[in-house]
Amino acid sequence: MPASCSTFRRALLALALVACGMPALAQETAGQSANQIAAGQAVGEAVLIPNRVIYPGETIELAALKQVTLVSGKHKPDGMATRSDELQGKVAKRTLVPGRYIPAAAIRDAWLVEQGASVQVYFTAGALTISAAGVTLQPGAAGDQIKIRNVDSGKIISGTVMADGTIRVGAS
Repeated sequence: MPASCSTFRRALLALALVACGMPALAQETAGQSANQIAAGQAVGEAVLIPNRVIYPGETIELAALKQVTLVSGKHKPDGMATRSDELQGKVAKRTLVPGRYIPAAAIRDAWLVEQGASVQVYFTAGALTISAAGVTLQPGAAGDQIKIRNVDSGKIISGTVMADGTIRVGAS
């Protein structure tokens, strides 16, 4: 029994290692420029993978990516970001290793407002609009729900980050 448990454990460990760090089964697409990468002009099913280490908090640029063509019969796994529109301008949440697919969960939108930034907070109900100055207690991208401290009253409120960097709050 101990020998079979050991074999089972080894097989399970090998499976876990393969699943966690899935390499891209591909070959480099020779001569692809950044403009061709952005336009998606490659032969076959082409994907983008890092060509260098991308560290957490670093903005992903096309220069840090390499376009490769998948081996015949292989398809990209679900949940992986492999196109320029999915990656350009995003920020790495964790270290991205060269030659590996980029999980969609490992990237995020760039913050539109940083923690501690002064922002305008708006409440709108019909024709009534109330504005106030606030300080963000969390960073956030457009559409994110974050907490803000009202500068005048000191109260903490929640609001939605708008595309212009303002915060919209609703009735509570």
